[in-house]
Parts: sequence; structure tokens; C-alpha cells
Amino acid sequence: MAIVLARIDSRLIHGQVLEAWVPYVKADCIVVANDAAARTPLQRMIMQAAVPRDIRLEIDTLEEAVALLASPELAGKRILLLFASSDDALQVRRLGVDFVKLNLGNMHAADGKCRYSCTIALDQHDIDNLRAIEAFGVTIMAQCVPADREQGWGILVRSGGA
Repeated sequence: MAIVLARIDSRLIHGQVLEAWVPYVKADCIVVANDAAARTPLQRMIMQAAVPRDIRLEIDTLEEAVALLASPELAGKRILLLFASSDDALQVRRLGVDFVKLNLGNMHAADGKCRYSCTIALDQHDIDNLRAIEAFGVTIMAQCVPADREQGWGILVRSGGA
């Protein structure tokens, strides 16, 4: 098993992921690690319908995803690991899933969040979570699609937002 991309994307599975990232990293398996998505039948059905049949899709709670990623079941797979939030990414990392790089794709605006790019809005809680993830030795980069230039997330935060 190889995690070829770990990404925070509040939209989880959508066109950018399927049309840009999956081919770019040559993923043949997508693991969605999010408690709400795993427990929402309609959301699961929509994501399952969107993913081509030749790509394995797992939509699991955080704990189920950690167990799956630790098992031999995905041996030989190229995994795109999707999180809906910084909370999810930090929890999965704390539970032992070892990813060395984290892509910030889409983190939508909400009350109390500051927009740092056209696709990334963070509050202090997100910033604290990302710093905790970095403390595990994870490199965190902002990059919406593969054609965009990677940018260290710290540069966005230091710039003060858009």
C-alpha cells in the first residue's frame, strides 16, 4: 500500500479529484476518512456513483479507515486519502496513519474563518491542527489542482489572508 496523496478537501469526491488528481498520482484506490460521510447513506451513494468502477472506493469512519490502512487488504494499491477537515487529518495521523505530505485543496469559508486563498479558509482551530500535523514531520502544501504551483501553507498564513 502506498498513500500517493493525502488531501483535505471539504467537498471530498468531486470533479477536481476524479479528473485531475486521480490520473496525476495514478491512484487506483480512494479512501474517504470522514465519520459523517461514512454514516450518511445519500452522500455515500453519490460518491459511489461518481467514482469509475476500476477505482476502488472506501468510505469509512476515521477509525475504520485507520484499521483498513493498517491491514494488508490494500497491499499494492496506490491510495488517494481524502479528509473533509483538518480535524479528520489530525485524528488519522494521531491514530498512526503515516503520510509524509498533506495537500490542502478546498477548505471552505465559514463563520470565523479567514480566507487565505481562493480555495482555503482557516480559523485558529485549523491552524493549530495543521501545526500539530506538521509536528509529526508532515509537509503541508496548498495546491488546488496539479497544474497549480505548490505553496507552503505557512506562507499563506503569514501573508494574513485574502
